[in-house]
Amino acid sequence: MFDSNTTVGTTPYLEDVSRRTDLVDWGVQSDAIEGVSHSSGRLLFKGPNNSPETGLWVCTPGRWRLSIPRDELCHFIAGEATYRHDDGEVIEVRANTLVLFPAGWTGECNVRETLRNVYMLA
Repeated sequence: MFDSNTTVGTTPYLEDVSRRTDLVDWGVQSDAIEGVSHSSGRLLFKGPNNSPETGLWVCTPGRWRLSIPRDELCHFIAGEATYRHDDGEVIEVRANTLVLFPAGWTGECNVRETLRNVYMLA
């Protein structure tokens, strides 16, 4: 499944991901602890059984619990947040931060400034 602005042959791509505004509303983050984080984005590609899935994710400030179902590579291109693993590990993200969350990662996310993240779930 492709949801990009352009596909050349079998190569989907999104242009201008740092400023793109034609986002799809993905709703409110579940498991809220504080505030109401809202998600939107653009799906670039989703393979069989949703693997891999890749795209652009944008999330507004708030704090919530999360559980990562599959390995997820995230390149944060804007915003600021703190990810806190249940074992106490803390990951501070901001523009130009790259994180690989392993499948099964559980904890919480506290978005202080709207995040913009290019991701791939595998």
